[in-house]
Amino acid sequence: MKQFENLVIQITSDSYGSESEGLGENLMKAYVYALTETIPRPKAVLFINRGAFLTAVGSPVLDSLKKLESEGVEIQTCGTCIDFFSLSIEPEVGTVTNMYAMVKRLNRVEKTIIV
Repeated sequence: MKQFENLVIQITSDSYGSESEGLGENLMKAYVYALTETIPRPKAVLFINRGAFLTAVGSPVLDSLKKLESEGVEIQTCGTCIDFFSLSIEPEVGTVTNMYAMVKRLNRVEKTIIV
């Protein structure tokens, strides 16, 4: 699968936008699904703050994230965020990372999309 080697997406919330919680949750689900249907794929998707909920048990986007991961997209979740929100120790998809590693990764890429 074709990927952008220099594109990382950072997801900072479990909702896309802040005006309407229900709408924002639907939009986030649609956004993550759209990532599975478009080419090229990002090199990685990083989950930070409330975005960590999207990689946890019960997330409505797990199937989409697992598909991305199976196609070579790296899925990484902030360990501090997992601890803060008392989520399960390991996300349902991807790996746990830390702020140092995320900053290092973001500094290496040419393009970052923050959602």
